[in-house]
Amino acid sequence: MPASSIRARVRAEMIDEIKAVARRHLATDGANLSLRAVARDMGMVSSAIYRYVPSRDDLLTALILEAYDGLGDAVEAADASTDPHDLRGRWHAVCRAARDWALAHPAEYALLYGSPVPGYAAPDDTVLPAQRPPLTLVGILRDGLADGRLTVPAEEPPEPVRADLAALADVFFPGMPAALLARGMAGWTQLFGLISFELFGRLNQTISHRDTYFGHQVDLMADLIGLPRPE
Repeated sequence: MPASSIRARVRAEMIDEIKAVARRHLATDGANLSLRAVARDMGMVSSAIYRYVPSRDDLLTALILEAYDGLGDAVEAADASTDPHDLRGRWHAVCRAARDWALAHPAEYALLYGSPVPGYAAPDDTVLPAQRPPLTLVGILRDGLADGRLTVPAEEPPEPVRADLAALADVFFPGMPAALLARGMAGWTQLFGLISFELFGRLNQTISHRDTYFGHQVDLMADLIGLPRPE
């Protein structure tokens, strides 16, 4: 094996180890990562870690991208494994996949949807990975609209919001009516509100039957959107 290939492999392995250690710090210390602490846990001098990650922000970005891709993989797999004609079933499957991923990766979820990290601004290359869950959810609406199983709500959103949604539809969902997209967006924001409330302790001493509660709330979202119930 050429020396350059060996060096590249060793470098990739070191970066993977740095990210693994950083994820452990996320779980114990939150998103305010310290490269010095990561280097110490790896038995490295602090200056050596900069050979592999230029800055704390670069390490955070790498972790964010991996987390978005993990969540995106989970929701897309759930959608693909469900009967494509069962719109409500797909909605439930995707929502549950998002919740399951979050409960299995609470620190990574908090990095994505928790409080902003002081001093950190996510770069543009995080935008598309972040869109994977909402694109999957609204894709269910698109399919239902295309084959006539889903109708457009009569009530239109307010004009300024309609313009925002039309611009969003032009980029991601050509032909999606603003009234339907508005309900899909309501479902998306409620989904992540539900997950966040559960994960961050807002349901403590309030809701004990979390799984049943989640399924009921997801069903209410499906009703709002107009997803048909199984016959």
